[in-house]
Amino acid sequence: MSPFLKYSLARLGLFGLVALAALVVPVDVSVPLKLMIAVIVSAALAFFLLKGLREEASVQAVGMAERRAEKRERLRAALNGDDDGGESATKSD
Repeated sequence: MSPFLKYSLARLGLFGLVALAALVVPVDVSVPLKLMIAVIVSAALAFFLLKGLREEASVQAVGMAERRAEKRERLRAALNGDDDGGESATKSD
């Protein structure tokens, strides 16, 4: 399972637990307000509890961005007819 999917499911599960706890507490507050509070509390808890999963997802996202940038440069070089990434076309101008 991808790190991003694991992190997303963990965040969703954490929100579910906090929302359930907020809805069960017998306080005279509207349900939408309880859910908004649950979003804020679960985000704060996720910041501390899910640090490892968040870092794994971040590493995956950075890797994907780097691979896309490399692929984009190869495609630009191929479109320019260059093997050096299109640098010779800009040097002659």
